[in-house]
Amino acid sequence: MSLLPTRTSLSSHLRSSSSASLGVFLPAGLMAPHAERRTIDVLAESGTDLFEIGVPHRAPVLDGPVITSAYHEALARGTRVRDVVDTVSHAASRAPVVVMAYWESVARYGTRLFARDMKSAGAAGVMVVDLPDSVAGTWAAMLTKTGLSSPRLVPPHTADNELDEVCASASGWLYAPAAHEPTGYQGPVDLEGLARSVRRLRRASPLPVVSGIGISTPALARSVAPLVDGVMVGSPIVGALTSAGREAAAALVADFATAVSAPAEDSAHE
Repeated sequence: MSLLPTRTSLSSHLRSSSSASLGVFLPAGLMAPHAERRTIDVLAESGTDLFEIGVPHRAPVLDGPVITSAYHEALARGTRVRDVVDTVSHAASRAPVVVMAYWESVARYGTRLFARDMKSAGAAGVMVVDLPDSVAGTWAAMLTKTGLSSPRLVPPHTADNELDEVCASASGWLYAPAAHEPTGYQGPVDLEGLARSVRRLRRASPLPVVSGIGISTPALARSVAPLVDGVMVGSPIVGALTSAGREAAAALVADFATAVSAPAEDSAHE
């Protein structure tokens, strides 16, 4: 039976530990259902605190080659939103789940139906990574009524007046990208710039702040963790899963979990 986190439990979950939580991204439909369920179980057992389940999309403009390829493979397998619901249901039995989607997928399925089905599956929230400003308020109100959180992605260049609007339509968490690149970026990360972005978000909103995109190694995750409430990892895990298999991905999750749980004073000397 799936766990059904409340709208407030997503924020509470991120603040329930003295160290940052580890979020692991997994695109739905990348493998056969029985293999997917087993993979979710193994990743949960390896240290995943929460799952981000991705809705496959043909043109994921904010994603790099690893996740784009995974999405295309899932779509080639015939994965549709109704299949994502099954993935979410199993993942939610192991850890809180936030569904990651592009607006086109949500709108095509039907916004109310999407929210209802994801809530029924046990999701704690839905984060639309390219949410149009014109629908943000309506979408947030719909999720609130359904009992879901609506985390928001906040680029560092967001103007002050826009930031107020984003925060007003957000719940669950605010997402501060560690790099200003598509997912899968493996270059250097401006930790001082990220710290400034996080401080700005904390001044604007009481919501937890999480970071992802460009956190490519456990060592980097260890450096980012003291700045935020959650560290989100996608491409490294998906890449390990598709190239080396479930056990390799699980071992990498364990390494990331160890890294983000390191005491802040240790991270300062990384």
